[in-house]
Amino acid sequence: MNEFVERILDLPWQEPKRSYEVVIIGGGGHGLATAYYLATRHGLTDVAVVEADYIGSGNTGRNTTIIRANYGIAESVRFYQRALELYATLEEETGCWIMHKTKGLLWLAHTESGLRAERARTLMNQAMGAQTAMVTPEEALALCPHLDLTGGGRYPVLGGSYHSGGATARHDRVVWAYAQGALRRGAHILQHTPVTGLLRDGDRVTGVQTATGPISARIVMSAVAGWSTHVADMAEVRLPIRTHPLQALVTNPYALGFEPIVASSELLCYVSQTARGHMLMGAEFDSQPSYSRASSFEFLSSVSAKITKLLPFMADLRVLRQWAGICDITPDYSPIMGETGVPGFVISTGWGTWGFKAIPAGGEAMAELIATGTTPAMIASFGLDRFARDHAMADQGSAGTR
Repeated sequence: MNEFVERILDLPWQEPKRSYEVVIIGGGGHGLATAYYLATRHGLTDVAVVEADYIGSGNTGRNTTIIRANYGIAESVRFYQRALELYATLEEETGCWIMHKTKGLLWLAHTESGLRAERARTLMNQAMGAQTAMVTPEEALALCPHLDLTGGGRYPVLGGSYHSGGATARHDRVVWAYAQGALRRGAHILQHTPVTGLLRDGDRVTGVQTATGPISARIVMSAVAGWSTHVADMAEVRLPIRTHPLQALVTNPYALGFEPIVASSELLCYVSQTARGHMLMGAEFDSQPSYSRASSFEFLSSVSAKITKLLPFMADLRVLRQWAGICDITPDYSPIMGETGVPGFVISTGWGTWGFKAIPAGGEAMAELIATGTTPAMIASFGLDRFARDHAMADQGSAGTR
Protein backbone atom coordinates (compact mmCIF):
# COMPACT_ATOMS: atom_id res chain seq x y z
CA MET A 1 0.00 0.00 0.00
CA ASN A 2 1.22 3.51 -0.68
CA GLU A 3 1.18 6.52 1.63
CA PHE A 4 -2.17 7.66 0.26
CA VAL A 5 -3.81 4.43 1.39
CA GLU A 6 -2.09 4.14 4.74
CA ARG A 7 -2.38 7.73 5.98
CA ILE A 8 -5.42 9.26 4.34
CA LEU A 9 -7.98 6.54 3.67
CA ASP A 10 -10.16 4.86 6.26
CA LEU A 11 -10.75 1.28 5.12
CA PRO A 12 -13.08 -0.62 7.51
CA TRP A 13 -12.46 -4.22 6.40
CA GLN A 14 -15.10 -6.76 7.45
CA GLU A 15 -15.20 -10.54 7.79
CA PRO A 16 -16.81 -12.14 4.70
CA LYS A 17 -20.28 -13.67 4.80
CA ARG A 18 -21.67 -16.65 2.89
CA SER A 19 -24.60 -14.76 1.43
CA TYR A 20 -25.09 -11.30 -0.08
CA GLU A 21 -27.74 -9.50 -2.07
CA VAL A 22 -25.16 -8.74 -4.79
CA VAL A 23 -21.78 -10.28 -5.59
CA ILE A 24 -19.52 -8.42 -8.02
CA ILE A 25 -16.68 -10.42 -9.57
CA GLY A 26 -13.72 -8.12 -10.21
CA GLY A 27 -12.18 -5.54 -7.89
CA GLY A 28 -11.15 -3.03 -10.52
CA GLY A 29 -12.64 0.38 -11.17
CA HIS A 30 -15.92 -0.85 -12.66
CA GLY A 31 -16.64 -3.40 -9.95
CA LEU A 32 -15.80 -1.01 -7.10
CA ALA A 33 -17.70 1.90 -8.68
CA THR A 34 -20.79 -0.29 -9.03
CA ALA A 35 -20.58 -1.22 -5.33
CA TYR A 36 -20.10 2.43 -4.40
CA TYR A 37 -23.08 3.66 -6.42
CA LEU A 38 -25.27 0.81 -5.19
CA ALA A 39 -24.65 2.15 -1.69
CA THR A 40 -24.74 5.90 -2.36
CA ARG A 41 -27.47 6.08 -5.01
CA HIS A 42 -29.71 3.20 -3.94
CA GLY A 43 -28.91 2.39 -0.31
CA LEU A 44 -28.00 -1.19 -1.25
CA THR A 45 -25.03 -2.17 0.90
CA ASP A 46 -25.35 -5.95 1.19
CA VAL A 47 -22.72 -6.25 -1.53
CA ALA A 48 -19.45 -8.16 -1.88
CA VAL A 49 -16.74 -7.33 -4.40
CA VAL A 50 -14.69 -10.49 -4.99
CA GLU A 51 -11.18 -10.04 -6.39
CA ALA A 52 -8.73 -12.81 -7.28
CA ASP A 53 -5.71 -10.59 -6.52
CA TYR A 54 -5.58 -7.20 -4.82
CA ILE A 55 -8.03 -4.48 -5.88
CA GLY A 56 -6.86 -2.45 -8.88
CA SER A 57 -4.35 -5.13 -9.87
CA GLY A 58 -5.88 -5.63 -13.33
CA ASN A 59 -6.45 -3.16 -16.14
CA THR A 60 -7.41 -0.31 -13.83
CA GLY A 61 -3.87 -0.33 -12.47
CA ARG A 62 -2.30 -0.80 -15.90
CA ASN A 63 -3.81 2.02 -17.96
CA THR A 64 -2.68 5.50 -18.95
CA THR A 65 -5.28 7.47 -16.94
CA ILE A 66 -6.89 9.43 -19.78
CA ILE A 67 -10.49 10.65 -19.47
CA ARG A 68 -12.39 11.96 -22.49
CA ALA A 69 -15.75 12.06 -24.24
CA ASN A 70 -14.82 12.79 -27.87
CA TYR A 71 -16.27 9.61 -29.34
CA GLY A 72 -17.69 8.98 -32.78
CA ILE A 73 -21.33 7.95 -32.27
CA ALA A 74 -24.05 9.73 -30.34
CA GLU A 75 -24.61 6.98 -27.76
CA SER A 76 -20.91 6.85 -26.86
CA VAL A 77 -20.52 10.62 -26.63
CA ARG A 78 -23.52 10.82 -24.30
CA PHE A 79 -22.21 8.01 -22.09
CA TYR A 80 -18.62 9.23 -21.84
CA GLN A 81 -19.73 12.81 -21.33
CA ARG A 82 -21.55 11.57 -18.22
CA ALA A 83 -18.32 9.87 -17.07
CA LEU A 84 -16.39 13.10 -17.68
CA GLU A 85 -18.87 15.02 -15.53
CA LEU A 86 -18.77 12.45 -12.71
CA TYR A 87 -14.97 12.42 -12.68
CA ALA A 88 -14.93 16.22 -12.38
CA THR A 89 -16.87 16.07 -9.09
CA LEU A 90 -15.52 12.76 -7.73
CA GLU A 91 -13.00 14.36 -5.39
CA GLU A 92 -15.68 16.51 -3.79
CA GLU A 93 -18.13 13.60 -3.58
CA THR A 94 -15.73 11.06 -2.07
CA GLY A 95 -13.45 13.38 -0.11
CA CYS A 96 -10.45 11.72 -1.78
CA TRP A 97 -7.78 13.42 -3.86
CA ILE A 98 -7.65 11.47 -7.12
CA MET A 99 -5.30 14.01 -8.77
CA HIS A 100 -7.93 14.91 -11.37
CA LYS A 101 -6.73 17.52 -13.83
CA THR A 102 -8.41 18.90 -16.95
CA LYS A 103 -5.72 19.17 -19.62
CA GLY A 104 -7.45 19.10 -22.99
CA LEU A 105 -6.87 16.47 -25.66
CA LEU A 106 -5.19 17.49 -28.91
CA TRP A 107 -5.97 14.94 -31.62
CA LEU A 108 -3.66 15.36 -34.61
CA ALA A 109 -4.34 14.64 -38.28
CA HIS A 110 -1.58 14.02 -40.84
CA THR A 111 -3.58 13.39 -44.01
CA GLU A 112 -6.66 14.82 -45.71
CA SER A 113 -8.63 11.69 -44.82
CA GLY A 114 -7.53 12.12 -41.21
CA LEU A 115 -8.78 15.71 -41.24
CA ARG A 116 -12.15 14.58 -42.60
CA ALA A 117 -12.44 11.99 -39.83
CA GLU A 118 -11.67 14.62 -37.18
CA ARG A 119 -14.18 17.02 -38.69
CA ALA A 120 -16.90 14.36 -38.56
CA ARG A 121 -16.00 13.50 -34.98
CA THR A 122 -16.02 17.17 -34.00
CA LEU A 123 -19.47 17.79 -35.48
CA MET A 124 -20.86 14.75 -33.68
CA ASN A 125 -19.30 15.90 -30.41
CA GLN A 126 -20.72 19.39 -30.74
CA ALA A 127 -24.17 18.03 -31.52
CA MET A 128 -24.06 15.97 -28.31
CA GLY A 129 -22.66 18.69 -26.07
CA ALA A 130 -19.03 17.54 -25.84
CA GLN A 131 -16.56 20.41 -26.06
CA THR A 132 -14.54 19.67 -29.20
CA ALA A 133 -13.38 22.03 -31.96
CA MET A 134 -11.24 21.78 -35.08
CA VAL A 135 -7.80 23.42 -34.91
CA THR A 136 -5.30 24.56 -37.53
CA PRO A 137 -1.61 23.57 -37.38
CA GLU A 138 -0.82 26.98 -35.90
CA GLU A 139 -3.48 26.56 -33.22
CA ALA A 140 -2.16 23.08 -32.46
CA LEU A 141 1.33 24.54 -31.97
CA ALA A 142 -0.06 27.21 -29.63
CA LEU A 143 -1.70 24.48 -27.55
CA CYS A 144 1.46 22.36 -27.53
CA PRO A 145 4.62 24.38 -28.30
CA HIS A 146 6.71 21.19 -28.14
CA LEU A 147 5.22 19.96 -31.45
CA ASP A 148 7.22 19.66 -34.65
CA LEU A 149 4.59 20.52 -37.25
CA THR A 150 6.66 18.84 -39.96
CA GLY A 151 6.49 15.56 -38.06
CA GLY A 152 10.18 15.02 -38.69
CA GLY A 153 9.48 15.40 -42.38
CA ARG A 154 7.38 12.25 -42.34
CA TYR A 155 4.15 12.95 -40.42
CA PRO A 156 3.20 16.60 -41.10
CA VAL A 157 0.52 18.04 -38.83
CA LEU A 158 -2.30 19.29 -41.08
CA GLY A 159 -4.57 20.18 -38.17
CA GLY A 160 -6.80 18.20 -35.92
CA SER A 161 -9.35 18.52 -33.16
CA TYR A 162 -9.13 19.81 -29.60
CA HIS A 163 -11.31 18.28 -26.89
CA SER A 164 -11.01 20.84 -24.10
CA GLY A 165 -12.65 18.57 -21.51
CA GLY A 166 -9.97 15.88 -21.81
CA ALA A 167 -8.47 15.08 -18.41
CA THR A 168 -6.41 12.66 -16.36
CA ALA A 169 -6.70 11.16 -12.87
CA ARG A 170 -4.45 8.90 -10.83
CA HIS A 171 -5.70 5.33 -11.40
CA ASP A 172 -4.85 3.79 -8.03
CA ARG A 173 -6.43 6.72 -6.20
CA VAL A 174 -9.65 6.26 -8.14
CA VAL A 175 -9.68 2.60 -7.07
CA TRP A 176 -9.14 3.38 -3.40
CA ALA A 177 -11.62 6.27 -3.39
CA TYR A 178 -14.40 3.98 -4.61
CA ALA A 179 -13.24 1.20 -2.29
CA GLN A 180 -13.30 3.46 0.76
CA GLY A 181 -16.73 4.83 -0.16
CA ALA A 182 -18.17 1.34 -0.56
CA LEU A 183 -16.53 -0.07 2.58
CA ARG A 184 -17.63 2.83 4.77
CA ARG A 185 -21.23 2.20 3.80
CA GLY A 186 -21.15 -1.50 4.61
CA ALA A 187 -20.06 -3.26 1.42
CA HIS A 188 -17.44 -6.01 1.70
CA ILE A 189 -14.32 -6.36 -0.45
CA LEU A 190 -12.81 -9.84 -0.57
CA GLN A 191 -9.26 -9.70 -1.94
CA HIS A 192 -7.22 -12.76 -2.95
CA THR A 193 -10.45 -14.70 -3.44
CA PRO A 194 -10.56 -16.20 -6.95
CA VAL A 195 -13.93 -17.28 -8.34
CA THR A 196 -13.77 -20.85 -9.63
CA GLY A 197 -17.40 -21.31 -10.71
CA LEU A 198 -20.96 -20.04 -10.50
CA LEU A 199 -23.74 -21.49 -8.37
CA ARG A 200 -26.89 -22.39 -10.30
CA ASP A 201 -30.50 -23.21 -9.52
CA GLY A 202 -31.86 -24.38 -12.84
CA ASP A 203 -31.19 -21.59 -15.33
CA ARG A 204 -30.65 -18.96 -12.66
CA VAL A 205 -27.25 -17.94 -11.29
CA THR A 206 -27.49 -17.88 -7.49
CA GLY A 207 -23.95 -17.09 -6.41
CA VAL A 208 -20.27 -17.83 -6.88
CA GLN A 209 -17.96 -20.66 -5.94
CA THR A 210 -14.65 -19.33 -4.62
CA ALA A 211 -11.40 -20.89 -3.52
CA THR A 212 -12.59 -20.42 0.07
CA GLY A 213 -16.12 -21.73 -0.42
CA PRO A 214 -19.50 -20.83 -1.95
CA ILE A 215 -21.13 -17.40 -1.65
CA SER A 216 -24.81 -17.06 -2.57
CA ALA A 217 -26.37 -13.92 -4.07
CA ARG A 218 -29.52 -12.64 -5.73
CA ILE A 219 -27.47 -10.98 -8.49
CA VAL A 220 -23.96 -11.77 -9.72
CA MET A 221 -22.16 -9.20 -11.85
CA SER A 222 -19.04 -9.90 -13.90
CA ALA A 223 -16.58 -6.99 -14.22
CA VAL A 224 -13.32 -8.80 -14.96
CA ALA A 225 -12.11 -7.10 -18.16
CA GLY A 226 -9.96 -9.46 -20.26
CA TRP A 227 -11.17 -12.52 -18.33
CA SER A 228 -14.83 -11.86 -19.21
CA THR A 229 -15.22 -14.86 -21.50
CA HIS A 230 -13.96 -17.21 -18.76
CA VAL A 231 -16.55 -16.01 -16.25
CA ALA A 232 -19.31 -15.91 -18.87
CA ASP A 233 -18.54 -19.52 -19.82
CA MET A 234 -19.40 -20.50 -16.25
CA ALA A 235 -22.90 -19.17 -16.90
CA GLU A 236 -23.03 -20.73 -20.39
CA VAL A 237 -23.08 -17.26 -21.94
CA ARG A 238 -21.12 -16.82 -25.14
CA LEU A 239 -19.55 -13.37 -25.49
CA PRO A 240 -18.28 -11.85 -28.78
CA ILE A 241 -14.98 -10.94 -27.10
CA ARG A 242 -11.35 -11.41 -28.03
CA THR A 243 -8.65 -10.64 -25.49
CA HIS A 244 -5.59 -8.64 -26.57
CA PRO A 245 -2.62 -7.24 -24.63
CA LEU A 246 -2.31 -3.47 -24.39
CA GLN A 247 1.10 -2.01 -23.62
CA ALA A 248 2.31 1.31 -22.25
CA LEU A 249 5.54 2.89 -21.05
CA VAL A 250 6.77 5.84 -19.00
CA THR A 251 9.98 7.88 -19.21
CA ASN A 252 12.12 9.71 -16.69
CA PRO A 253 10.85 13.18 -15.69
CA TYR A 254 10.84 16.15 -18.03
CA ALA A 255 10.32 19.77 -17.02
CA LEU A 256 6.66 20.33 -16.12
CA GLY A 257 4.69 22.34 -18.65
CA PHE A 258 3.59 19.80 -21.23
CA GLU A 259 -0.09 20.60 -20.81
CA PRO A 260 -2.35 18.74 -23.28
CA ILE A 261 -2.78 15.06 -23.97
CA VAL A 262 -1.50 14.59 -27.54
CA ALA A 263 -2.87 11.76 -29.68
CA SER A 264 -2.80 10.58 -33.26
CA SER A 265 -5.19 7.90 -34.45
CA GLU A 266 -3.34 7.72 -37.75
CA LEU A 267 -0.05 6.93 -35.97
CA LEU A 268 -1.81 4.84 -33.30
CA CYS A 269 -0.13 6.52 -30.33
CA TYR A 270 -0.62 9.14 -27.62
CA VAL A 271 1.33 10.85 -24.83
CA SER A 272 0.68 12.89 -21.69
CA GLN A 273 2.73 14.16 -18.75
CA THR A 274 2.19 12.94 -15.20
CA ALA A 275 2.08 15.19 -12.14
CA ARG A 276 5.73 14.31 -11.44
CA GLY A 277 6.87 15.13 -14.97
CA HIS A 278 7.13 11.61 -16.40
CA MET A 279 6.01 11.24 -20.02
CA LEU A 280 3.38 8.51 -20.29
CA MET A 281 2.89 6.83 -23.69
CA GLY A 282 0.45 4.33 -25.11
CA ALA A 283 -0.38 2.85 -28.48
CA GLU A 284 -2.53 0.32 -30.28
CA PHE A 285 -3.35 -2.99 -28.59
CA ASP A 286 -1.32 -5.96 -29.82
CA SER A 287 -2.74 -7.51 -32.97
CA GLN A 288 -2.32 -11.08 -31.71
CA PRO A 289 -4.97 -12.21 -29.18
CA SER A 290 -3.32 -13.29 -25.94
CA TYR A 291 -3.61 -13.25 -22.16
CA SER A 292 0.06 -12.31 -21.81
CA ARG A 293 0.96 -9.25 -19.76
CA ALA A 294 4.56 -9.21 -20.98
CA SER A 295 5.93 -6.08 -22.65
CA SER A 296 7.92 -6.14 -25.86
CA PHE A 297 10.77 -4.32 -27.55
CA GLU A 298 8.67 -4.16 -30.73
CA PHE A 299 6.12 -1.97 -28.94
CA LEU A 300 8.80 0.22 -27.36
CA SER A 301 10.64 0.84 -30.62
CA SER A 302 7.46 1.44 -32.65
CA VAL A 303 5.82 3.96 -30.35
CA SER A 304 9.10 5.73 -29.62
CA ALA A 305 9.90 6.18 -33.31
CA LYS A 306 6.54 7.84 -33.98
CA ILE A 307 6.33 9.97 -30.84
CA THR A 308 9.81 11.43 -31.31
CA LYS A 309 8.91 12.56 -34.83
CA LEU A 310 6.09 14.68 -33.40
CA LEU A 311 7.81 15.65 -30.13
CA PRO A 312 11.58 15.73 -30.78
CA PHE A 313 12.52 16.55 -27.16
CA MET A 314 11.43 13.04 -26.15
CA ALA A 315 14.35 11.49 -28.04
CA ASP A 316 16.58 12.53 -25.13
CA LEU A 317 14.44 10.85 -22.47
CA ARG A 318 14.95 7.36 -21.06
CA VAL A 319 12.37 4.63 -20.69
CA LEU A 320 11.88 3.82 -17.02
CA ARG A 321 9.18 1.18 -17.18
CA GLN A 322 6.97 -0.82 -19.55
CA TRP A 323 3.88 -2.82 -18.70
CA ALA A 324 0.85 -4.45 -20.28
CA GLY A 325 -2.76 -5.20 -19.45
CA ILE A 326 -5.28 -7.40 -21.23
CA CYS A 327 -8.28 -5.92 -23.02
CA ASP A 328 -11.68 -7.37 -23.92
CA ILE A 329 -12.36 -6.23 -27.49
CA THR A 330 -15.82 -6.48 -29.09
CA PRO A 331 -16.44 -6.65 -32.85
CA ASP A 332 -17.84 -3.10 -32.88
CA TYR A 333 -15.36 -1.64 -30.35
CA SER A 334 -18.15 -0.64 -27.97
CA PRO A 335 -18.77 -2.03 -24.47
CA ILE A 336 -21.35 -4.61 -23.41
CA MET A 337 -23.39 -3.70 -20.33
CA GLY A 338 -26.50 -5.18 -18.82
CA GLU A 339 -28.51 -8.40 -18.86
CA THR A 340 -27.13 -11.59 -20.38
CA GLY A 341 -30.30 -13.63 -20.86
CA VAL A 342 -29.35 -15.74 -17.82
CA PRO A 343 -31.39 -14.73 -14.77
CA GLY A 344 -29.28 -13.39 -11.93
CA PHE A 345 -26.20 -12.74 -14.09
CA VAL A 346 -25.26 -9.32 -15.51
CA ILE A 347 -22.07 -8.11 -17.15
CA SER A 348 -19.92 -5.06 -17.72
CA THR A 349 -17.35 -5.92 -20.35
CA GLY A 350 -15.94 -5.08 -23.78
CA TRP A 351 -14.12 -2.00 -22.47
CA GLY A 352 -11.11 -2.54 -24.67
CA THR A 353 -8.57 0.28 -24.35
CA TRP A 354 -11.02 2.80 -22.91
CA GLY A 355 -12.35 1.28 -19.68
CA PHE A 356 -10.74 3.67 -17.18
CA LYS A 357 -12.46 6.72 -18.61
CA ALA A 358 -15.84 4.97 -18.32
CA ILE A 359 -15.60 3.89 -14.66
CA PRO A 360 -17.99 6.40 -13.04
CA ALA A 361 -20.71 6.23 -15.71
CA GLY A 362 -20.42 2.45 -16.05
CA GLY A 363 -20.62 1.92 -12.31
CA GLU A 364 -23.54 4.31 -11.93
CA ALA A 365 -25.53 2.68 -14.73
CA MET A 366 -24.87 -0.91 -13.63
CA ALA A 367 -25.83 0.01 -10.06
CA GLU A 368 -29.15 1.37 -11.32
CA LEU A 369 -29.79 -1.79 -13.33
CA ILE A 370 -29.05 -4.06 -10.36
CA ALA A 371 -31.02 -1.98 -7.86
CA THR A 372 -34.11 -1.35 -10.00
CA GLY A 373 -34.17 -4.29 -12.41
CA THR A 374 -34.52 -1.82 -15.30
CA THR A 375 -31.79 -1.07 -17.83
CA PRO A 376 -30.99 2.69 -17.81
CA ALA A 377 -31.53 4.48 -21.11
CA MET A 378 -27.88 5.58 -21.00
CA ILE A 379 -26.66 2.00 -21.61
CA ALA A 380 -29.64 0.39 -23.33
CA SER A 381 -27.91 0.53 -26.71
CA PHE A 382 -24.88 -1.35 -25.36
CA GLY A 383 -26.69 -4.55 -24.42
CA LEU A 384 -25.42 -7.98 -25.43
CA ASP A 385 -28.56 -8.57 -27.45
CA ARG A 386 -27.52 -5.95 -30.02
CA PHE A 387 -25.42 -8.56 -31.79
CA ALA A 388 -28.38 -10.92 -32.19
CA ARG A 389 -30.40 -7.96 -33.50
CA ASP A 390 -27.58 -7.02 -35.90
CA HIS A 391 -27.44 -3.54 -34.40
CA ALA A 392 -23.71 -2.92 -34.00
CA MET A 393 -22.53 0.21 -32.18
CA ALA A 394 -19.49 0.63 -34.41
CA ASP A 395 -17.10 3.23 -33.03
CA GLN A 396 -13.66 1.96 -33.99
CA GLY A 397 -12.37 5.33 -35.09
CA SER A 398 -12.71 6.89 -31.64
CA ALA A 399 -10.86 4.26 -29.61
CA GLY A 400 -7.91 6.52 -29.07
CA THR A 401 -5.49 4.34 -31.01
CA ARG A 402 -7.76 3.24 -33.84
